[in-house]
Amino acid sequence: MKVTGYRSLTTAHDWGRLIGDANGVMPETRTDVPVLILETDVGLEGVGLGPHGDVERVFRAVDGADPRAAPALYDRMLNQVFKTGHAGATFGTVGALDMALWDLKAKAADEPLWRTVGAADRFVPGYASGLDIALDDDALARLYERFAERGFDAAKLKGGHDVERDRRRLEAVREILGRNSPRPALMLDANEAWNRAQAVRFVTALERTVDLTWVEEPVRRWDAAGLASVRHGVRAAVATGENLTGLEQFRPLLDADAVDVVQVGSVWGITHFLRTAAVAHGRDLPVSPVAYHANPLAAAAAAVPNHLACEVQDFTWPIGLAVDQEIADGGIVLGDRPGLGIQVDEQRIAATRASTSAVGPHVRPDRAGLRLVPDPAATVPRRRPARPTGAAATR
Repeated sequence: MKVTGYRSLTTAHDWGRLIGDANGVMPETRTDVPVLILETDVGLEGVGLGPHGDVERVFRAVDGADPRAAPALYDRMLNQVFKTGHAGATFGTVGALDMALWDLKAKAADEPLWRTVGAADRFVPGYASGLDIALDDDALARLYERFAERGFDAAKLKGGHDVERDRRRLEAVREILGRNSPRPALMLDANEAWNRAQAVRFVTALERTVDLTWVEEPVRRWDAAGLASVRHGVRAAVATGENLTGLEQFRPLLDADAVDVVQVGSVWGITHFLRTAAVAHGRDLPVSPVAYHANPLAAAAAAVPNHLACEVQDFTWPIGLAVDQEIADGGIVLGDRPGLGIQVDEQRIAATRASTSAVGPHVRPDRAGLRLVPDPAATVPRRRPARPTGAAATR
C-alpha cells in the first residue's frame, strides 16, 4: 500500500452556542473544521482533522510511502522541514497527516484504532468542557445539566477576568455535577491570560471556597519559571501543554518541575501524543488530551497507562462527519468501525458555508497579563477607542 495523493476539505461545526475563552469569543456559533484525506493505491483513504496549511510542502515526505509506517513517517515529516522548523502551522500539518496515516494503518488491519495502538478497553474517561466564557449563568447551568445527564463528574470552565464571576460559576457547576459525585472535580482554564503574580492571587482567592483540581495555562505556554512559580504558590495542580508544538518544548517545563498534568493538543496527531505520554509517564505524570472535533486522540488515550481524562466539548459532530463514538458515562465510548471511526460525506461538506473569523479566542488581546484590576466585562476583549483625526483631534 502506498500513499498517492490528498484532498483538502473544510466543513463546519455548529455548537448551538457562542464559544470562547479569556482572549475572546467567536462571533457566531459555527466554526470551521479542516479535513485532510490521504489517498492510497489500494483505494483505502485516511482521515486527518485540523489546520494543514503547509500540506503541499510536508506531503512530499509521505508521498509514495506505506502509511503503516506512521511513526517513522512522522520523523520523516519533521526531517523534511528541519531547516525552517516544525512549530506553528507546520506542526499542525504534520499532525493532520500523522492522524490520517494512523487511520490508514488501522484500516489496513481492519480494526478500530484503539485496537491498533494496544488499548484493552474502549471506554475513555473524560471531563466536561463547554468553552463557556460567553454564556450567562443560566445558559451555563443548562449546558452542564446536559453533561451531568451523561454521567460527567468533572468539568473545566473558561475564566480569568473576574474572580467573583468565576467563583459563582464554578460553585454552580459543582452543585450540578454533585448528582454524580459528592466532590466533583473542577478546573479553571485561563488560556495564558495572567502573569505569574496575577495567577497566584486569582487562584488563591478562588481556593478560599472552591477546591480546584487544576488551573490550566495560567501564564505563557513556554514560561517554565512562571509555571513553576504558580505551581508552588497555589494548592491546585498546574496543567499545560496543549499549545506546545514538539516534544522538545516540554523539556524545559519538565526540568523546571513546572507542570502537574501534561496536556497534548489533539490537532498535533497520534504519534506526538504517544511520545509525550511516554515522556510524562517516565516522570510519573498524568497525561490529558485537549479536545478537538471528533475527539481524535481518544483512541490513543485509551492505550497509555498514565491517561487521566480526555476533554469533551460537545455531543455532536461537524457537518458531513459521522463519528463512531458515544458520549456517555462521563467519557467517550469508542466504536468498532476501522480506523479513527470517521466517515466523510464530501457532497454534504461541499455545500457547507465557511465561517472563518479574524477575531476570537485565537487572537491574544493587547492587555493580556497586564490588567491591574478585575475586568468583569471582558468576555470579549475591550478594544482601545480609535484616535480622533482631523478637526476632531483639535477639540
